[in-house]
Amino acid sequence: MQLLALIVVTLFQLLPGGGDVYAQYVYPHVARALSAVSEWVPFSVSGAFYIVSVIVLLMYPIVSLARRKHTKRHVLVMEVELMLWLYVWFYGAWGLNYWQSDFYERTATPRAEYAELDLLRFANEYVKKLNESYIQITYKDEAAVQREMVQAYRQLSEKMGIHSPFMEYPQVKTMLLTPFASKVGVTGTMGPFFGEFIVNGDLLPCEYAATYAHEFSHFLGITSEGEANFYGYLACTSSKDGAIRFSGYLSIYHHVLRAVQGVGQAEYEAILQQVRPEIIALDNQRREHWRALYSNKLGKMQDSIYDYYLRHNRIEEGRKSYSTVIALLMSYYNINHDKEYSL
Repeated sequence: MQLLALIVVTLFQLLPGGGDVYAQYVYPHVARALSAVSEWVPFSVSGAFYIVSVIVLLMYPIVSLARRKHTKRHVLVMEVELMLWLYVWFYGAWGLNYWQSDFYERTATPRAEYAELDLLRFANEYVKKLNESYIQITYKDEAAVQREMVQAYRQLSEKMGIHSPFMEYPQVKTMLLTPFASKVGVTGTMGPFFGEFIVNGDLLPCEYAATYAHEFSHFLGITSEGEANFYGYLACTSSKDGAIRFSGYLSIYHHVLRAVQGVGQAEYEAILQQVRPEIIALDNQRREHWRALYSNKLGKMQDSIYDYYLRHNRIEEGRKSYSTVIALLMSYYNINHDKEYSL
């Protein structure tokens, strides 16, 4: 059984178009089935599963050898079998989405070829929209975010290469180990083993909607971090709820500034001077909030591990893929240039 499952997973990875077949026709059913089980549990089943799995993998050989119940060979075989089952479960439950076509192929969108002037125009329009959307957000309206994101992704699914939500009321979970997640700089994650998407409990109100939208796109089968930023941004900024809309614009703030800084320091400063003082103050508050919770050593370790994980799963840019949201938005804008600037 284990060997058969491993063969099936490998075939999806190796056969041309296998990842697309999985993403379009298999994954939605798997996600619905797993979520139907995990949604009844109020805490993150995936988080508990990770903790138990690590404990078992570490303690099983120690206990078995200490009691002399099994030989070293037997213990090693059992450890390998357990890890193979985890591998098959991970890829069968969600991970094979890494082998699907990217946004450009799924939507037949040409990759934007733009000059520095195009980027600066984009940045200026973005800052204008960011300033106009500013609103003070004092609490996390979870019910409103859930409702708006389901509606937004239903609309996006018609033409933007992403699944429509699998359920009417998707239940986001809070990380069991929020303090540790904050120490390593993780604000949200996908729980593939039980069809969950999970957010950090330390999120500020202005970050909640955009993080929810980002992780929800992962739940809908998106694996690229840049694409998740892109879909999350479109979902939030299309909302009629002012708080959700501002959270969406704010979510790519640093990506835009970094892109402009690559053009030149003078251009960067010129863009920054246009940003409302309230937004700059809010961004400073965000920085201080996460800096107080972050552990530099643990964070760098997590960054290295996650970068390797992404590259191993066909995300060639690794952690830098988060910033590919700018190229995606520029490409999207290029084919929508005759419409109102909706970024």
